[in-house]
Amino acid sequence: MSVSKIYKSDKRANAAIDKLLLAEGIRRDKNLDYTCAIYDEDFNVIATGSCFGNTLRCMAVSHEHQGEGLMNEIVSHLIQYEFERKIYNLFLYTKCNSAKFFGDLGFYEIARIDNQIVFMENRRTGFNDYLSELAKTKRDGQNIAALVVNANPFTLGHQYLIERASRENDILHLFIVSEDASLVPFEVRKKLVIEGTAHLSNIIYHDTGAYIISSATFPSYFQKDDSAVIESHANLDLSIFIRIASSLGINSRYVGEEPKSLVTGIYNRIMSEKLPEHGIKCVIIPRKTEQDGQVISASNVRQAIKDGNFERMRGLVPECTYKFFTSPEAEKIINKIRESDNVIHY
Repeated sequence: MSVSKIYKSDKRANAAIDKLLLAEGIRRDKNLDYTCAIYDEDFNVIATGSCFGNTLRCMAVSHEHQGEGLMNEIVSHLIQYEFERKIYNLFLYTKCNSAKFFGDLGFYEIARIDNQIVFMENRRTGFNDYLSELAKTKRDGQNIAALVVNANPFTLGHQYLIERASRENDILHLFIVSEDASLVPFEVRKKLVIEGTAHLSNIIYHDTGAYIISSATFPSYFQKDDSAVIESHANLDLSIFIRIASSLGINSRYVGEEPKSLVTGIYNRIMSEKLPEHGIKCVIIPRKTEQDGQVISASNVRQAIKDGNFERMRGLVPECTYKFFTSPEAEKIINKIRESDNVIHY
């Protein structure tokens, strides 16, 4: 049996894949950029798998055909597809009871949430190598903090939070989400964050790489609802972050409060419960507000850009962000934001 590429336009095949995934307790993930399948002699889909970026996702074999080596075929095909795209460091998420199977196929466990999900990669020392590189940036200090920002784009709210963490600590490790799943590309987000915090002398900047996963690309296909997805993501992120904190001597993590955000609310609750168990303070900072009391958020900035209201945007962002978005360099990003159906993230 051969593995076939499935096109988005093939409604029959995609419906059959959805049916197979559902039968195996998996929801189709919203973030997929390649899907394949294996058919039986009657053209029924009996195995499937997908990719998104450098991750393998939504892999399933019909229970009637398990034990026939079909998953090996799917995984081998997806790995070959990724290698042809020159993507060699691969990741996957799987149920706990499937981790050993993928281990036999050359994947190694990074972190797990018991009875929920296991995060794996195809390099034996990948995560340890990442931690070793981080450890080279370690600096001595009594109070060492961490902060993770996406900055899509960089706002006065982000700047306020970073300034607060910088002021209250000897060292601040600032992680910028490097996944390109946002409307504003990583290189632009990083540039604006660095420019907007250049006046702070105790910051060490880091790209998050593949190990700190944004909520935009965390897989949703194992969990029953959105709240379960957020909780799984938060717990997995924390298990990874705790090891990062150990390598850098981090003893506090700063996060911004966002009362209207379901994602942030659940995330912050879990962090405030779990981090102290490992000797790390969770410092939740009230968000910076406008004069009318409205929270300054990247969503509001994107909405202002979408509406062409640059005067409104100017009141929400540092000068570096305003200058960038009023320059010719930002034209493609502005068009992308204007074409987006939804610039407000819940």
